[in-house]
Amino acid sequence: MVAQVVLTAVVWVRLYVVRLGEMGERRIDPQSVRTSHLAAGVLHDVAPADNFKNLFEVPVLFFAIGCLLIATQRASTTELVLAWAFVVLRALHSLVHLSYNRVVHRFAAYALSTLAVFAMWGVFAVGLWREG
Repeated sequence: MVAQVVLTAVVWVRLYVVRLGEMGERRIDPQSVRTSHLAAGVLHDVAPADNFKNLFEVPVLFFAIGCLLIATQRASTTELVLAWAFVVLRALHSLVHLSYNRVVHRFAAYALSTLAVFAMWGVFAVGLWREG
């Protein structure tokens, strides 16, 4: 979970470096980008903002299962492997999104990472069911 937070922090820094750089270079009034809708019409590079938002969608499920696994002390090797797969795939998703942004590649990393977190939930649920 710490690695996922670090990824989110890196994307956050990238977001502000890109956004403030573009706004300064093009002398964009901050008020003109006060909403995401307005920003999309004014800014040229919105990928960092889009990626940052994306890190608060499916990853919420990752943090929830991570907290449950810690609280219940039920983290198995399978769940640990799936957790690292999730983080690595999310990092790959961010790397693609913030560089060459090929949708097919980005989507593959996104879909596989989402399947990994769903599998974590499945393994957790089966473990609970088996314990009765």
